[in-house]
Amino acid sequence: MKTDSLITQIEKLYDQTGNGPSVEAIVDQFLDLLDRGEVRSAEPSSESPAGWRVNAWAKKGILLAFRVGKFVKVGNDRTDGDHGTFRFFDKHTLPVKRMSTTDGIRVVPGGTSVRRGAHIAAGVVIMPPSYVNVGAYVDQDTMLDSHSLVGSCAQVGKRVHISAGTQIGGVLEPVGAMPVIIEDEVMVGGNCGIYEGAVVKRRAVIGAGCIITGSTPVYDLVKKKIYRKEKGTPLEIPEGAVVVPGSRIAGGDFAAGNMISLYTPVIVKYRDEKTDAATVLEEGLR
Repeated sequence: MKTDSLITQIEKLYDQTGNGPSVEAIVDQFLDLLDRGEVRSAEPSSESPAGWRVNAWAKKGILLAFRVGKFVKVGNDRTDGDHGTFRFFDKHTLPVKRMSTTDGIRVVPGGTSVRRGAHIAAGVVIMPPSYVNVGAYVDQDTMLDSHSLVGSCAQVGKRVHISAGTQIGGVLEPVGAMPVIIEDEVMVGGNCGIYEGAVVKRRAVIGAGCIITGSTPVYDLVKKKIYRKEKGTPLEIPEGAVVVPGSRIAGGDFAAGNMISLYTPVIVKYRDEKTDAATVLEEGLR
């Protein structure tokens, strides 16, 4: 099925209320394309100010998969090589993603789950336990460390390191909203959270414990600028920026009298050789 035809059919079916075998067949083909990375919920675009465009029709396809899915038991009570001894109860259209050694993906034992419709490229390493949701895209040679989450529709580039305890939030609805974007060679430290369609440009470093949301102002001490989400443009962390947790003084007499400050991410420098040495991935682990 050509993509243009698939787009037309999903757009039409999304606005309908009835389901049937033909709808499930189209959803099945669509999820296969998501699995292989041939369709994405967001993709690079030179025509967009942020460098990315949202494919709202793909998000509609994911929502359609939930709508037509029947609530079933997935897996069984014996070790079957795919689900182990675990049982799951979910929509039949969105089971655990099927992977094999030929995919070139390392999934270390210990409770990791990747949902169907998530694209995991060759060379990705997933440490346990981690979760990757439908519509997510994780590109080549990226590391997802323990207790990491890649939410629905989030886009993660090549050679990215998502450290332990970090959440990359997805944005499935509204369908026109930008999901979280993590571009190539980004380092995200432990216990971070990146949400609400924020875009982290290539080779940026997000220090441990940073929380970045679409509505969070980010203060750049180097360039003396404040980055905010604007109408039609997501919050962007600049290329090569090194971001750490910081604070700013809250406004008003009450805040001043009680010495209240607010959390904010702060850019303290831009990536250099010293930063590269500190963030290099240990290739021996691969």
